[in-house]
Amino acid sequence: MNAAAQPAVFTLSPALRAGLIAAATLLGLITLTAIAKMSLGLTPVTQSAKKIAIVIHLATVIPAIPLGLYVLLSRKGTPTHRNLGKLWLVLMGVTAISTLFIRQANHGSLSYIHLFVPLTAFGIWQVISSARSGRLADHRRHVVGMYIGALLVAGFTSFIPGRLMWHWLAG
Repeated sequence: MNAAAQPAVFTLSPALRAGLIAAATLLGLITLTAIAKMSLGLTPVTQSAKKIAIVIHLATVIPAIPLGLYVLLSRKGTPTHRNLGKLWLVLMGVTAISTLFIRQANHGSLSYIHLFVPLTAFGIWQVISSARSGRLADHRRHVVGMYIGALLVAGFTSFIPGRLMWHWLAG
């Protein structure tokens, strides 16, 4: 097989790889800590915890953190990579849609964090479009950008003081 016919190998820089692992681990830990504290009654009672949109949001975003990281760090082009990547995109899509129904922080209106919804939808389209057209470098860039922006940045933003996750974490 000549060099032109070989599939391109895409790797993350060691610094970006380490940064993604550290950020995903931290976000996962503080998210699970906040939910555990709320579940164990270690925070003041919030009626928001019972709202279906929040339950759906947490049920899809929590597995998206490690799953997306695994897809980013694992071998590319395999059926497993493609299937888990599709699952990750579905989780991210449901997470984004459920966010539209979470409006407690802004008295029933959309807030700044809802800007991540159209960004996530656009990111999903970019990821699928670039993969289907064989633009793998663009695909990789879109997936990394979506993981960082729509998952890590949005996730850490949910822990700003005054927001529900901060309330559960800081109790």
